[in-house]
Formats: sequence, structure tokens, C-alpha cells
Amino acid sequence: MKYAHLVWKNLWRNKLRTAMTGGAIMLAVVLVCLLLTMPAGMDAMLNDFANNTRLTVHNKAGIVYSMPYSFVRKVRQVDGVAAAVAWVWFGGAFEEDGRVTFPNFAVEAEQIGAVFPDYPIKPEQLADFQRYRDGAIVGRQVMNKYGWKIGERVTLKSTVWPVDLDFRIVGVIDNDRAPHFWFNREYLDQALREKGRNGLGIAGTIWVRATDPRQVGSIMRKVDEMSRNSEAETSSETEKSFFSNFFGSLQGLVTIILIVTGLVSLCIVFIAANTASMGVRERAGEIAVMKAIGFPRRVIFGTLLAEAALLSIFAGVAGVLLALGLTGALKAAAGFSEMLGPLGNFIVTPFVVVQGLFLSLFVGMLAGVVPSFGAARKSVVQSLHEVF
Repeated sequence: MKYAHLVWKNLWRNKLRTAMTGGAIMLAVVLVCLLLTMPAGMDAMLNDFANNTRLTVHNKAGIVYSMPYSFVRKVRQVDGVAAAVAWVWFGGAFEEDGRVTFPNFAVEAEQIGAVFPDYPIKPEQLADFQRYRDGAIVGRQVMNKYGWKIGERVTLKSTVWPVDLDFRIVGVIDNDRAPHFWFNREYLDQALREKGRNGLGIAGTIWVRATDPRQVGSIMRKVDEMSRNSEAETSSETEKSFFSNFFGSLQGLVTIILIVTGLVSLCIVFIAANTASMGVRERAGEIAVMKAIGFPRRVIFGTLLAEAALLSIFAGVAGVLLALGLTGALKAAAGFSEMLGPLGNFIVTPFVVVQGLFLSLFVGMLAGVVPSFGAARKSVVQSLHEVF
């Protein structure tokens, strides 16, 4: 402790350089802490999106392949199934360039409310959805994007089926993140028959709600067993698993970002090491004099290393506090805006805090050990020769 004052004074010998080096380490710690929250944050986001009693059934070959519509009735008869609804991708485009800008599905109007009871849809709107053949229920995100209102009529031009359908908006999924557009399956079926087609005898995906979360696993096994050796074997998975497959590309992106973060941290190590070396070179005369008057090598090595470590610790604490402040602000903002809701799941946990502080200490020790060891191991004569 008797050398603490010496370390502190030497640390602030060049205030601008110390501040800039500390700022670089602080930003590296902030970046690492924020990115380390992403895996847990994405998992929490999936838990928010998914329901633990809901599962999906689709063709084993992939979701672009269909299943016989008759299979839906078999699924409803499985023990533990509270309700099941068939979805068929319509691929309807609203904009003139023919691009599909939001997901739109033909669904069974009488079943949709039973399978998705947690979706914020008013009961009278669900009743209108079943009453009107051309009715549609639209997510708030799509409603806001196009400025639609309940009662308004919109036309979608299908990129999959040879029909263009006109819809009456009768309900809304009152969630700012809901991108859905649901309409009555019978409407599409009748439109296809009028075109001379055989009607809609398929199901793209089947969404199932279990009466008990503990029965989800057994339901998936029974459903897949029923379709075994058929022309359309199925693959069942939980709602969380289904959404996580869509986020698979994001998982790869997270890995890439973490690799880049590691490279950035390595660059910060070199920056801090260069700063420490400059500090040692500037004090070559002082170090030579300290050796000449009897300061042992371990003291010189320890004081120089302590400077780098102390700077890194201060910068690391500042970086962790800044990361906590940013994630706290995002969480608070998510309470006021549903569009920011997923960002509220990215929280700096105590484990992330420890990792951030360890990173800062590691940077300081690694950056300071080489110049400190080099300065301490030189003899008095060699040190004086560098000065005079």
C-alpha cells in the first residue's frame, strides 16, 4: 500500500492519454456486455412470443409442403388436444409491385379463437369473423402501417392461388407487433371452386392448443405417429421451437457479432499495450534512477503493472455501469412502446457484469505485463545508457 500514491500520481501524469485509453477500454466493455445479453435476451423474447400449451404440426419435408385437410380432424381427436386450426398460406400482395409485405393466411374462423385465446382480440370481433364470409382479422402492426380501420375493405392479389380476394376488416389483434392477416378459409375454398378448381383440400400448418402443458410432448408424439408411412408425414414442434427456427439466421449473426467483438477487444489490448509502453519509455530516466538508488525489480514491475491494471478496472466499472444504464433505459422505454418490447429482454445479469469486469482486468494485465517486465529486467547500466 505504501506505493499506492506513486501509482496514482503516475497514472494521471498524462491526463488526456489516460482518459482516451480508459475510454477505449470502457467502450469495449460496454460492447461486450451488451452482446453477451443477446443469447439470453433472444431466449426470453421467444418465451414472450410463444405459449407453453401451443404447438404446430407441419409436413416433415418442410413448411412449404402441405398436408391433407382431413388430417386436421384426426388431430382434434387426440387426447389432450383442446383445439386445432388449419392455416394455408395465401401469399396476398396489397401493394402495386406485387410484393408480399405481411403474412396472410386462410384459417378456420370458428377455431382460431380457441387456439389463440391469449391473443388480444375482442369477442365481438371474433363473432363477426365467423359471421362474415369475407371478414378478416388484422394485426395492429399492419393496420398502423397502411392506416386501415375496422370496417374498411382491402383487396389482396394472391401470388400462390389464381384468385384476388376482397376483404372486410372486422377485427384487430391489438398488439403493435402483430403482423398477421387472417381470413376465412371457406372464402378461399369457394373462390377456387368458382375458378373451376377442386377447392381447398389441404392444410399448410396445423396449430394445436393442449389442455395441459404437460401433455404437449405426448400430443406431438401421437400426431407424428398417426402420419407415419403416409404420403404426408408430419413433424410436430412447440411454438417456441417453431419461432426459434425462424430466428436461426439471427443466431448465426450473433455468433459473427461475438467474433467481431473478440477482435475489437484484441485491438483494445494492443492500444492499451502501446499506451503502457509509451508511458514506460517516457519515464526511462526515472526508472533508471529508481534502480540506481535501490528500488528492486519486483517493485518497479509491480508499480508499472498496477498502473495498467488500475486504469482498466476503472474503465471496466464505468463500462459495466454504462451497459446497465443502457439496458435499463431500453427496458423502461419498452414499457411505453410495444415496438420496443423485445429489447426489454436484453438485461445485463450479474454473470455478464463479472465477465465485463474480468475482461477489463484481463486487458489491463495483458497490456501492462510486457512493457512492465521489459522495464524491470533491464540493468541499471542499460537503463542509464538509454537516457544519457
